[in-house]
Amino acid sequence: MLRDLARSFLDEHLPIDRLRTLVASDPEEVYERGEPTQWDEGLWKQIVELGWTGLAVSEADGGVGFSLAGIAGLVEEVGRHALPSPLVATLNASFALRTSETKEASVWLGRIADGASASLAISDASGSWELADCGVSAREQGDQLVLDGSACFVQDAFKADVLLTSARLGERLVLCVVSKDASGVTLERDQIHDLTRDQASVQFQDVRVSAQDVISRDGLAALRAAWPAILVVVSADLCGTNEWQLQTTVEYAKNRKQFDHQLGFFQAVKHPLVNAMVSIDRARSLLYNAACCVDIGADSAESAARMAKSAASDAGAFISDRSVQLHGGIGFTWECDVHLFFKRSMHNQALYGDGVHQRRKLAVDLIGPIAS
Repeated sequence: MLRDLARSFLDEHLPIDRLRTLVASDPEEVYERGEPTQWDEGLWKQIVELGWTGLAVSEADGGVGFSLAGIAGLVEEVGRHALPSPLVATLNASFALRTSETKEASVWLGRIADGASASLAISDASGSWELADCGVSAREQGDQLVLDGSACFVQDAFKADVLLTSARLGERLVLCVVSKDASGVTLERDQIHDLTRDQASVQFQDVRVSAQDVISRDGLAALRAAWPAILVVVSADLCGTNEWQLQTTVEYAKNRKQFDHQLGFFQAVKHPLVNAMVSIDRARSLLYNAACCVDIGADSAESAARMAKSAASDAGAFISDRSVQLHGGIGFTWECDVHLFFKRSMHNQALYGDGVHQRRKLAVDLIGPIAS
């Protein structure tokens, strides 16, 4: 039911023409002058009122405690509409807060349920998705922590209110909540191809974090526990994006005529569309299996989530390629809407590790270290 409501809401408030007006009105503005794309903050307020930011927050902390399987259905619709918003980033930060299991985390989960948005700032400049790799150091000063360093590949950093940041404190990793407007915090916008989101590198210089904003003194354990859910959320966005590309391409193949036949008449068009459908079904099956594994706390949750992300990423690569090719000469033009979803899919494929990365991690988990 949540998925149906999300689809109706986004169909009404974010039709493709509206999305194009927000993010792709002028290629020169975006790529040559590096100006930020727009997003609809009024629509975001409606999303907050619908309670979507509180879906991953327990009832005890002021949310609704929805299952991850249910959240995955909603996020599929978010991907299907390429929604420009900090929702995916906020859901992922919520899962990291949940697994921190501290009173400080509960306070911030309550604020997210009330509408605050957040994003994870946990990657260093090397592009590693290893959770222990961290570009921010922390030192204690009285009852405060002082942060220095940088976090990279921070999703929708300019839309989010706060950043959930990992920092190295001695031998441990700590998790802290930092306002993006705090003294000493500088955001540098990354020029990315996905027009439906922003990404930033965040510099921390002598940033002071009060004790109530130190979420966890064992941040690595919290992030590891949250990682399966985070992979599931991104996989769900990918499945939605992939589905839009397939359905749009099928409609085009049914309507566009060549040599007195609809494009879909030709086997060379039918076969890749069927293969695309099969790859989405496979990815979606693994997605909901992974979500259920997380919901019941299964030991196999991480492996299942990596399988889901691997399948969704590979499906995205194939479908993105075919959707552009089967649209013929217009497929790669700015005027064709396919490129909006193509770029969101490509970004999601790399985010938190592509299919090759996930399979490598799976192999290590299941059979042991692999010789390089």
